[in-house]
Amino acid sequence: MDTILGPLYYVVSWIIVQFHSFYSLMFNEDSGWAWGLSIVSLVVLIRICLIPLFVKQIKATRNMQALQPKMKAIQERYKSDRQRQSEEMMKLYKETGTNPLSSCLPILAQSPFFIALYQVLNHIAQGKTVGFINQSLLDSAREAHIFGAPLSVKFLDSASKVEKLGSTLTDVRVVTVVMIVLMSLSQFYTQRQLMTKNVDLSVKTPFMQQQKMLMYVFPIMFAVFGINFPVGVLVYWLTTNVWTMGQQMFIIRRNPTPGSLAYTQRQERLRAKGKLKEDPAEVEAKKVAEAARAARQQPKRQTKSKRQTGPSASQTPGGRTRASSGNGAKEPEDGKPQQGGGSSRGAKSGQRKGGPQRPKHPSSKK
Repeated sequence: MDTILGPLYYVVSWIIVQFHSFYSLMFNEDSGWAWGLSIVSLVVLIRICLIPLFVKQIKATRNMQALQPKMKAIQERYKSDRQRQSEEMMKLYKETGTNPLSSCLPILAQSPFFIALYQVLNHIAQGKTVGFINQSLLDSAREAHIFGAPLSVKFLDSASKVEKLGSTLTDVRVVTVVMIVLMSLSQFYTQRQLMTKNVDLSVKTPFMQQQKMLMYVFPIMFAVFGINFPVGVLVYWLTTNVWTMGQQMFIIRRNPTPGSLAYTQRQERLRAKGKLKEDPAEVEAKKVAEAARAARQQPKRQTKSKRQTGPSASQTPGGRTRASSGNGAKEPEDGKPQQGGGSSRGAKSGQRKGGPQRPKHPSSKK
């Protein structure tokens, strides 16, 4: 690895040395402030250079979200033909100009610098010169402490090694634990902010489930691997997490994904300031829809007896209900049945209900 990334060691160490020379004008050259701020400035410089890649990442992420329904349809259609499925996916990417790897470009571009910084600090911890860090700068870096913890020590280092660098194991572990917790929380908040505010929640896609899983996986990874990082690398990674969180908050606020919660909030802010020009036809359509919704009345709830009576029931002026019998006769308002009428049970067979009897046929027996 030293052979492959050797040139990058010189780049990283040169940048740190230049920033250290600048901060030595304000702080003691052997202090943790001079060396710690040099690492923070290295992060800021790298992230500024990666802003174009970050913009591409945002665009690629949005395109992937928009393509998820079509990708799912292709998977369902060609689920038994993997080759055809891959061909259709590549065709979809080509037609829409989407590159799935674009969302990983900032991480991939930053990884070599992260590895180089790790190796530079590892050389310092072992007392070896590296790149532009000569013996005098090496001795100065080994003396630098951040809140009592040397830049080159790890959580799992032995007490004897820590004592040689002028610190205690308790100080080292407290500082590393606090920084690992802050790293994990910042990563979790950054991913959660992306999922809750900058995603179109009206479309449920596998991409959302993947992002939700990463929201919990990344903090756990930082917690597990963080105990093997030197304090200087923890400073680097915490700084880059905070930068990512702030940069993402700025992007989400200024240019959110259409259909997301952040987009709705942005539209409301612009509307309140009078900067949002809406189509008059669209505004009129919204007013008509709201008026129709307000004028719409829900049907009154009826009791079981009224539902059974149905349309045959009528209300008297006094508010009492008159229900018609099965033969069409109505009950008077005083509630007494009419004479000559009656229910079907009381009527004799062969007789008409409530009227004159039908004459018998001459051939019938008397």
